[in-house]
Amino acid sequence: MDFDIELRFQKVLKGLEPNFGGGLDVQAVLFLIGVNELGIGYKDFSKAEKQDLLHVAICTLLEPFGYYEYEKRDEENWPHFKFLKSLPNLTDREQQHLMKEAIIDYFQQNEYADLIES
Repeated sequence: MDFDIELRFQKVLKGLEPNFGGGLDVQAVLFLIGVNELGIGYKDFSKAEKQDLLHVAICTLLEPFGYYEYEKRDEENWPHFKFLKSLPNLTDREQQHLMKEAIIDYFQQNEYADLIES
């Protein structure tokens, strides 16, 4: 795994700790991104909603790579994406690397760069 990506991802986690506590991992950050993209703040989400939030996060993160395209928000304000192409066959390690890189990019593009550059 690229050492620079891992260091920058650890900085993202460290930057999130004051608001969300320690022990965050990729899955937890995906959940936070999904909640952020939904835009309604935190509430008690059902298990299905939590899965949908992870899906929203993954689509959002992979959109710049050309895997998904944002379509619209539904009547409940949930974002929907159009599937464009499949990911190549990746090992678990490569998938983790891609998601960490995409998470770093997300925080940079959404003006949370101070999480990474501090």
